[in-house]
Amino acid sequence: MSFKAFLGATLAVLAANWCLVCCDITDGNSEHLKREHSLMKPYQGVGSQWDFGGSTLVTSSYVRLTPDERSKEGSIWNTVPCYLKDWEMHVQFKVHGLGKKSLNGDGIAIWYTRERLHPGPVFGNQDQFVGLAIFLDTFRNDLHGMDRSFPYISAMVNNGSVSYDHGKDGRSSELGGCSADIRNRNHDTYLAIRYSKGRLTVMIDVDDRNEWKECIDIGGVRLPTGYFFGASAATGDLSDNHDIISMKLYQLMVEHTPEEENLDWTKIEPSVSLLKSPKDNIDDPTGNFRGTPLTGWKVFLLLLCALLGIVVCAVVGAVVFQKRQVLIMKFITSDPDTDHLKEHLHRLLCNGVINSFLLLR
Repeated sequence: MSFKAFLGATLAVLAANWCLVCCDITDGNSEHLKREHSLMKPYQGVGSQWDFGGSTLVTSSYVRLTPDERSKEGSIWNTVPCYLKDWEMHVQFKVHGLGKKSLNGDGIAIWYTRERLHPGPVFGNQDQFVGLAIFLDTFRNDLHGMDRSFPYISAMVNNGSVSYDHGKDGRSSELGGCSADIRNRNHDTYLAIRYSKGRLTVMIDVDDRNEWKECIDIGGVRLPTGYFFGASAATGDLSDNHDIISMKLYQLMVEHTPEEENLDWTKIEPSVSLLKSPKDNIDDPTGNFRGTPLTGWKVFLLLLCALLGIVVCAVVGAVVFQKRQVLIMKFITSDPDTDHLKEHLHRLLCNGVINSFLLLR
């Protein structure tokens, strides 16, 4: 096999594995859609599976959690507890209003919690909740935290002992996050939340490219089964329309060990095994958690890239050395009277070959 063929085959394998690692988000296979946990247009017959609270308004095109008015809060909650160990939630949403940039608020939260329909100060839901929250925060409260732009998406896991700090935009308790331009877009905006084998991944599609972009990726997350999905939103002195278009839950077909299968997942306490405290994010300009271990695919890709680099360097070095040797031989053969020069160059070439061999070893 030629070097070009080898390089092409290697790059093809690398690209395929990269897609497996970075694009491993379900394409919305309807066979795995769990309708009892999903909310879709035109929302007919959803009353038995979803409860609405506060300022929530249901139309045939969207579920409006809050209108573009001050001091409103609304929520929507699934009435059926979820007993899936591995799942993925796709949320189509829309945040829009008449307020100019930075003159709008407050945002949307997506919940997977033990309690439901408990209004409160955290984006329209109770504080010190038990479970998982994904915040789509559109208003900056912390004027000292200018190292990140808003809107900002973040994740929080709580066992009921931690309060959400609005004054710091939740930075002291967030596990990771990213900035995302989600407001007043003229196209559809999506959020995907995946929980599988102790790993929480949040992806966004807000740029009308029909592709997912990673926002949060956290390992060591423990979430129980039997909790409820929901969404809430709130406005304060500033306002926006906060609309939910759809919430679709997919079951992920994942194998578990016998020990995991025999575990009572309803008794698990929400927690995260971090290599650093979430409070360390206060001094982290990005707010992202980077201490999670590499997965098997990522380790394989790193090793493959390293091997590919070594092969490329070796081949390039061999080609350069061969061309250099040919040029020197052409030079010395063009002058038959320079026998002493031939002998000297021959020694240099031999030394170069030996040194190259030693370096390769």
